[in-house]
Amino acid sequence: MEGPDVTAATDPPQVLEILRTPPPKERADAARNRAAVLEAAAELFAEHGVEAVSMDQVAAAAGVGKGTLFRRFGDKAGLAAALLDSRERVLQEAVLHGPPPLGPGAPAAERLAAFLDAYLDYLLEHLPLVRMSETATPGARYRIGAYRFWHRHVAIQLAGAPDPDHAAHALLAALAADHVAALLPELGEERLRAGLLRLARAAA
Repeated sequence: MEGPDVTAATDPPQVLEILRTPPPKERADAARNRAAVLEAAAELFAEHGVEAVSMDQVAAAAGVGKGTLFRRFGDKAGLAAALLDSRERVLQEAVLHGPPPLGPGAPAAERLAAFLDAYLDYLLEHLPLVRMSETATPGARYRIGAYRFWHRHVAIQLAGAPDPDHAAHALLAALAADHVAALLPELGEERLRAGLLRLARAAA
């Protein structure tokens, strides 16, 4: 996701609002097609798994042409990112305007711990979709979706660290979908959560 250059010195709520991706503006017919595609994809992915579903199957279920689907979403990773968009917005809204400790009003350490918990909840609920969107091409994770938003939020909470930007990237690396998917069967969710909190305390 492209965005303006920002620094931690800028007012945090304004920084994060700038980094939010605005909803797409489109004609009514395009919006209907988009909704039909996303609904069909969500149902197929839930029933058969993300890897087993083809773009042809999604187009057929949505009643749109395959060319329309590819022009709109590019590939299955683009479709996965579009499906995740609304889920990301819910978490972003909670970070910006929700009650503390996830939202404003709590100490930085508490906000960071609450965010890590909430993000891991989101990630585990949508792990196959997030994994596909993040690994479609080299470096995809850092160009799509809300990564810049998450990074800036974490860096703000780590403002006392020697290098908050680097510390935020390092902490978010532990939440990469491919990494979590590999460790989850071995370590389990409880150990992943506890480890994230230890990393956060060490980074602060």
